[in-house]
Order: sequence, then structure tokens, then C-alpha cells
Amino acid sequence: MRGLDGYDFLRKSNFTMVRQRFGDRQPNQLRPIHFQRGFSRYPAGSVLASCGETKVICTVSLEEGVPPWMKGSGQGWLTAEYRMMPGATPERQRREFIKLSGRTQEIQRLIGRSLRAALDMEALGERMLTVDCDVLQADGGTRTTAINGGYVALREAVERLVAEGKLAASPLKGAIAAISVGLLEGQVLLDLDYPEDVAADVDFNVVMTAELGLVEVQGTAESGSYSRVQLNAMLDLAETGIQTITALQQAAFAVNLETRT
Repeated sequence: MRGLDGYDFLRKSNFTMVRQRFGDRQPNQLRPIHFQRGFSRYPAGSVLASCGETKVICTVSLEEGVPPWMKGSGQGWLTAEYRMMPGATPERQRREFIKLSGRTQEIQRLIGRSLRAALDMEALGERMLTVDCDVLQADGGTRTTAINGGYVALREAVERLVAEGKLAASPLKGAIAAISVGLLEGQVLLDLDYPEDVAADVDFNVVMTAELGLVEVQGTAESGSYSRVQLNAMLDLAETGIQTITALQQAAFAVNLETRT
């Protein structure tokens, strides 16, 4: 496994490490990440997930029954919704109602696909879990923060539903986490903030299991192209970020919600 303090793969790939990042963050350094569980009273699971200045509230609700096309299958389903709140950015965002933008649809599909990888749908039975992700403040990485917080909220919801007898056993198979990586001025960077994301020559969103199995890789060159060596370097760096995030997700459950002050 690769540690966050290792630069060997960068040296081998002939990447320089000279770019100044906000707050003097190193190229392989995540922004501060926090998961505040039990953020909302009513959902089965709720988390305020923060990554630097990006803040997303994630809630999970359970419904008996599944979409019509799944009835009689014996399997459950998970769906996700994602919205940017009006005050999440410097200029007010218009609320999206019936007609969703292509970006919003693409992001909520990504969140749903990612979190479904954490579930055994047969163990869930014919029930549906809905994960709602609302961006309160955006500074890059809203979709990856939504996935990371969504998993924590999902685990919280499942544990609560099992404890209440609404689920016979946990359908969770393992943790899911996501992080962005990119190339900016020839340099590989982990966890892009908004100014870096806008300026990046290449940017990727990588979703993995806690065992570093790939769930999804979304990436493109905004200008020109990138090499296989650069791709490998970005995926290597993503792995180090995923390792840290899954450890932080696990640590969030060391807090007892009933006794937390």
C-alpha cells in the first residue's frame, strides 16, 4: 500500500512538485475531511460531510416496496438525489424542480451507482433506500463528498434499521469512498478544490471499495491528452486518498450518538 507521505511514484513518473496550493497543501494531501453523524433528527441516517470548504448534507430514508419494474424480484434498490442549494456558490443557484440539468442527473446517477456497490440487494429485500445529497457549500469535489458522506449516512441508517428490527440483517458488503485527482501544469494533484478543478488539464473522479477495488472512474482531458504513465500516477494517488477516507469513515462510528455532546 502507498502512504500519503510517499512521493516515489511521482519521481518515477518525472512529475515535478513545485506548484503552490492553497494553504500550502502538498500535491498528495487531502483537504480536512469530517463526518458529523446524526445531523438531522428524522431520517434513518444523516451526515454533514465536509471536505475543506465543501459541505454536503446526506440523508437516507427507507421505503417498503421497490419500483414497479423490480416487483417480485426479491431484491431491493437504492436511488440517489443530488441538489445544489441556492446559497452554495458565490452567485445564487436557481432551484431545480421537475427539469433537472444534465449535470445534476449525471451526478445523482454516479452517487446511486457508487452506493449500490456497497449493498447486497437480496439481503435488503424488496425495500428501497433513498440517499438525498444537498450541497450547502461548494468548493470543488461536491460529488465525491456526497458519495463519502452518503456511505456514512447509509451505514448509520442500516445499523439503526437493524437495531429497530426493520431489517433482519445488514445488507452492507463494505465501505465505498471517492476522491478527485487531476493534472495541472504537468503535476498530479489529489483532491482538487474549485480553482484547481477549473484550471486542470485533466480531472478524474475515482470511486473505490475499502479494499481498493475500482467501482467507477470518470475522467477526461480538458485540453490535449494524457499518457498511460500519467493515468497510472493519478490512480495510484487516488488509492492513497481512498485509504485515508475509508479510515475516516470508520472512525466516524467510534462516536456514540446517544452520548455525544
